[in-house]
Amino acid sequence: MRAPAADLPADGTPGGDAADDVPAASAGSHPHDHDDVAILVVRSGGIAGMTRRWSVQPSGNDVGPWIVLVERCPWDEKPEPGTGADRFIWHIEVSLRSVRHEQVIPEEHLSGPWRELVDAVRAADASAH
Repeated sequence: MRAPAADLPADGTPGGDAADDVPAASAGSHPHDHDDVAILVVRSGGIAGMTRRWSVQPSGNDVGPWIVLVERCPWDEKPEPGTGADRFIWHIEVSLRSVRHEQVIPEEHLSGPWRELVDAVRAADASAH
């Protein structure tokens, strides 16, 4: 499983070998090795109204960078409602350390840490297939 790189390109696609994506600090024993992480991203809406799903369940040395991405997201904030028809809606679910986080974000407000998390999950899921 690929760990999210801290400096993914703007298009969110990972580059290089999986080992290149793991920060040097995560080599060997990592303080988050015991943490269970599962992330699901669901995109619905759009003109065709289709639903797409991406998920990741990192383990071992891959866990630490994912926890950083998850913890940067403002889970307690309520996003502004979306405007306009035929826009995507992003549903993000995370299970981390037996705690479940959930957020629904309109496309126009998917930015900052939310965008980084979504892009990393989509890239990791695509590389797993």
